[in-house]
Amino acid sequence: MLCYNDQMPFRRIVLVLAGILFILPYSAYGDTAAAPYEQEFVATAYYSPVPGQCCYVTGGLAADRVVNGVGVRAADGTDVYPGMAAAPAAFPFGTRIAVPGLGVMEVHDRGGAIVELPGGVHRIDVWAGHGEEGLARALAFGVQRFRGTVYPAGAPQPPVALDIVRLPAPFARLKTYARAEGLLGARPHAGGQGYSVALLQQYLRGLGYLTHPVTGLFGPATEAALRTFLSAMRLDVPSGELTERATAFLLAATRRKDGARNVIHTVHSGSSPRAVRAAQKALRLLGFYRGRTHGTYDDALFRAILAFQQGEHLVGAADDPGAGRIGPLTKAALERERFRILVAQDAEHLLLRHRIRERMRESGENIDRFLAEGDTGSDVRILQQFLTERGFFPREKINGAFGPLTKSAVLVFQMAEGLVRNALDPAAGYVGPGTLARLQDGKIRELYAKVRAEGWGVL
Repeated sequence: MLCYNDQMPFRRIVLVLAGILFILPYSAYGDTAAAPYEQEFVATAYYSPVPGQCCYVTGGLAADRVVNGVGVRAADGTDVYPGMAAAPAAFPFGTRIAVPGLGVMEVHDRGGAIVELPGGVHRIDVWAGHGEEGLARALAFGVQRFRGTVYPAGAPQPPVALDIVRLPAPFARLKTYARAEGLLGARPHAGGQGYSVALLQQYLRGLGYLTHPVTGLFGPATEAALRTFLSAMRLDVPSGELTERATAFLLAATRRKDGARNVIHTVHSGSSPRAVRAAQKALRLLGFYRGRTHGTYDDALFRAILAFQQGEHLVGAADDPGAGRIGPLTKAALERERFRILVAQDAEHLLLRHRIRERMRESGENIDRFLAEGDTGSDVRILQQFLTERGFFPREKINGAFGPLTKSAVLVFQMAEGLVRNALDPAAGYVGPGTLARLQDGKIRELYAKVRAEGWGVL
């Protein structure tokens, strides 16, 4: 009896422990709040805007940050990363959602439009990356509907696994949202990927410096091609990024490439006046000739050609064969230098216009977002001022509110500029990239003339 009684407490403890172990696996899933379940979702994607993009979906960095968030940390303080998602408050932070064909994402963020929809369907926003690449992914992602498995924070969860690189990022989609300054307002750099890199590659290919296909990736081949271009333009700037100055030269060279060559001909003492005049003009542009453009081959032209040839190491002395004559080698060198000088002049004009635009932005006179009926604020007031200056809006009605009168004025301006045909056009009355560029271009031309005439003090 003593022995039996001594074992009773021990047996009771064993039975209690066994019961606990038996119940625990079920209790973890018995609570419906912690059990995985299926849920219908309507999904979109968002991205992290960065300075120096060629394109912003709302027209500017500040406005894109309003729509997408600053893009550094989520609502719960977590740094953004592939696999992060924004979901309604019904999904606590840390909840994971598995989506067939997409992967597993984790909820760390919120959003004003990320709410529960009628019928028990929930909105969810998938983080798609930084900059132009992220924006391209977000646009391509569009609006999708799917059924996913929700793993609440208290339940065993699958690992986060969402490879955003596998999501399509067609950079051509960004063209619609290109800023007025285009590539001049972007800063593509080595290792970067996006529409601005694709533009850079297109320009380099058009000028004959890049033979590789356009990929949108700033790799070694693109950097080497840019380095060669910079050397030809005698620009001492880095090749690992597209600087503002390099961009201006690239744009100017592209505009000049078809009309600035093959204007110089073979020149010697018996050449035609037309050929001689072309040589005199070119050598004057390069600073070697200071005489009249009279079309006569004389000693002044001989000395100018010789000085150029010596500077290019084409001849040594005046009695060398070919000295003072424009043959194939001298012609090629002259056209190359003439092209470079003309490009440099055009680039300075582009840089001046760009700096005026930046000065307008700094002083709050530039519109940095697309505008539509219902918008309000300083950008709308600037829009109304632009329209007033062009004679499309009454000055006394400037109020910073985009109402029917402003929309009508925008439409009349668009039709006058040939941007839309009539009020049925999808872009009618909407200030998108084309309308915004045309509006601001008029103001920039006006300020450009003033700065050229009176200096920066006029601003």
